[in-house]
Amino acid sequence: MLKAIIVDDEAPARSELTYLLGEVGGVEVVAEAAGVREAIEKLKEYPCDVMFLDINMPEATGLRLAEALQNLKYPPVVVFVTAYSEHAMDAFRVNAIDYLQKPVETERLAQAVSRVREQVSLQAQVQKSERIPVEKAQKKILIEIDKIRFVEARDDYSYIQTDSNRYFSTASLAQLEKRLDGHGFFRVHRSYLVNLSTVEEIESVEGGKLLLTLNGVDRKIDVSRRKASSLKKVLGL
Repeated sequence: MLKAIIVDDEAPARSELTYLLGEVGGVEVVAEAAGVREAIEKLKEYPCDVMFLDINMPEATGLRLAEALQNLKYPPVVVFVTAYSEHAMDAFRVNAIDYLQKPVETERLAQAVSRVREQVSLQAQVQKSERIPVEKAQKKILIEIDKIRFVEARDDYSYIQTDSNRYFSTASLAQLEKRLDGHGFFRVHRSYLVNLSTVEEIESVEGGKLLLTLNGVDRKIDVSRRKASSLKKVLGL
């Protein structure tokens, strides 16, 4: 199921597109926004696969938002939905995958959704293929990023924990934090970097700290008091 955010300053247009996406199927509208600023906030709260963007909106255009999204490591796919045809070239300049004119026909929308699905699948393959070099039994090994549960700092080096193994890395925690940026990792403590997709349980403890239980990991991970509130916001708690 693709997750989508609809950005349009007209509420009836958002409702109509939501209805049409329901007719097409395979797309869940997780959020709506009436402008660019609101869309950015919604994206922080509701990560999505695709944004359906109007172009002419108050404050800033959909084109500016699409351009800003390109600064993300893995931006959502962009489909423009607008009443005007003259912006088509500009839309593809900011890597939009499709450009739909209002009123949108269900068949044409289905074609756009199919293109989105293909692009999202391709992006997932690229992300999965990214690997981190580590050492185990005096051998160099490449492990897939999505298999990492957490990273633990040890002096100027690090240990990387997967569901079944613990590996040594010559990179520091700060270096790995930068390398893993955009992959859903969060620095919960000066000594720990956690893959948020593996978090199963969050426990509040004395002093405003938290303890995390991760999938496939026996030990609990400390979250410092300074990081606890930020983590709760990221997780929507």
